[in-house]
Amino acid sequence: MSQLLINLSMIFPQPTGISNYATNIFPYLKSLHPTLLTAQTYPEFNCYLIPNNLTPAQGTKGHLYRLLWTQFQLPKIYKKLSSHLLFSPVPEAPVYSGCRFVVMVHDLIALRFPKRFSPLTNYQRYYVPQVLQQAQHIICNSHATAKDVVEFYKIPAQKITPILLGYDAKRFRPLERKASKWKTQCPYFLYLGRHDPYKNLHRLISAFAVLRGDRDRQLWLAGPADKRYTPMLQVQVAQLGIAEQVKFLNYIADEDLPEIINGAIALVFPSLWEGFGLPVLEAMACGTPVITSKVSSLVEVAGDAAILVDPYNVEEMAWAMEQVATDTQLRDRLCAAAIARAGHFSWEKTATATIEVLKQYL
Repeated sequence: MSQLLINLSMIFPQPTGISNYATNIFPYLKSLHPTLLTAQTYPEFNCYLIPNNLTPAQGTKGHLYRLLWTQFQLPKIYKKLSSHLLFSPVPEAPVYSGCRFVVMVHDLIALRFPKRFSPLTNYQRYYVPQVLQQAQHIICNSHATAKDVVEFYKIPAQKITPILLGYDAKRFRPLERKASKWKTQCPYFLYLGRHDPYKNLHRLISAFAVLRGDRDRQLWLAGPADKRYTPMLQVQVAQLGIAEQVKFLNYIADEDLPEIINGAIALVFPSLWEGFGLPVLEAMACGTPVITSKVSSLVEVAGDAAILVDPYNVEEMAWAMEQVATDTQLRDRLCAAAIARAGHFSWEKTATATIEVLKQYL
């Protein structure tokens, strides 16, 4: 079989988003006998060691180093190993190099919510379209993202295959309540993710502030702090007089996620746009009620197993939170529907569909 390279240069110890996808997908691609481009060894695979400073853990420098490595070093590796195809879990590949590649696009958030001097906006505006034009094929993590690729980049739809993501069913499942470091007497709503403006946390905080009833309820914001945006959220919380009720938990270790999700009243994920929305799927798999936005891929993931709200409407969000907190029958219905819905997703399904795409170009 022709040589397949899998680019794992973006994997790092505290995975979020794209790194999470790459970490979960590659073990299922073993049947293609790939060579992994990786900074760490995996005994069951052929591995070609690459630098370990190319990840989001190094911040903007990591992204820049990875782009330079991709453009100037990766073509040399491709030729040295007599490769026939590169699979990249990010929309990055060496352009104008003669390399054949299939790439994954996760979202075009930086084009939907552009920032004038943002490196990410320029990355999606100038670099990504070059990669996609030259790709053999493009995989997207949802139909919403595939539609964005067509609309923003004018890529023909037949060059794109939407393949929805999965979750780890061994970890994300209903758990029995037990004593743990997350044990709390206060019921809490949970948000999981970064603090970017498009995640809509300022409206979530406002919605929580107007909730009626039990003032012992808390809002837990779990995800890496961002020095650009987190301080503004903390100021908002203080001004609303709810500092005692809102917890900023920073990054939550992977092993703690199932427990913290299981313990929540609901996951509230009011993002203005998502490429997929993995926290929604993981919460549904745990049987935790989900309140999320009726936009983009979130509708594809949640289906009718969550409460869908207008992410711009604070009152609607607050109403949904109050209903889930006080209506036991609603909670039970959402729990059962969420578990059933999550059963339609798995990393094995994601990988099987990915293998079918890659085989066409090997």
